[in-house]
Amino acid sequence: MNPKSTFSIAGHPIHPMLIPFPVAAFAGTLVVDIVYARSGDPAWAAATNWMLGAGLVMAAFAAIAGFIDFFGDSRIRGLRDAWFHMIGNLVLVLTEAVNLWRRLAEGPDFIVPTGLVLSLVATAILLFNGWKGWEMVYRHRVGVSEEPGKPTR
Repeated sequence: MNPKSTFSIAGHPIHPMLIPFPVAAFAGTLVVDIVYARSGDPAWAAATNWMLGAGLVMAAFAAIAGFIDFFGDSRIRGLRDAWFHMIGNLVLVLTEAVNLWRRLAEGPDFIVPTGLVLSLVATAILLFNGWKGWEMVYRHRVGVSEEPGKPTR
C-alpha cells in the first residue's frame, strides 16, 4: 500500500493544495526585488513586504498540513526525501522570516543587495524542496490512490 496523506478531504491531500501559495509569493518576491533593484520605486519595496508576509502565512498553513501527514504515517517518516523536504522547508521559512524582519527593521535599503540575495537563496531552496516533494509523490507514491479513480482514505 502507498503511504497515505492523513490530512485530506475526500481522499485529496491538503498539503499539495496549499503549497502553490507560498511558492508563488516567495518566487514572486525575487522577481519584485529585481524590479525594485532596477527601478528604485519604493512601491515595489512595499510590495515585497506584503508578498513575504502572505508567503509566510500560507507557508504556516502548508506546514501544518505537511506535519500532520509526516507524523500521521510512519512510512512517510521513513522516507529520506520526506526528511529533506521537511527540513528544507523549515530552513526556507526561517530564511524568509529573517528576510521580512530585516526589511521591516531597515526599510528598502536592506533589499539591495542583502534582501535580493536572501530571495535568490530562498528560490533555490524552493526548487530543492519542490524536487523532494515530487520525489515523494512520483517515486514513493505518497498520497497516491492504490486504484485509479478511487480516493485515498
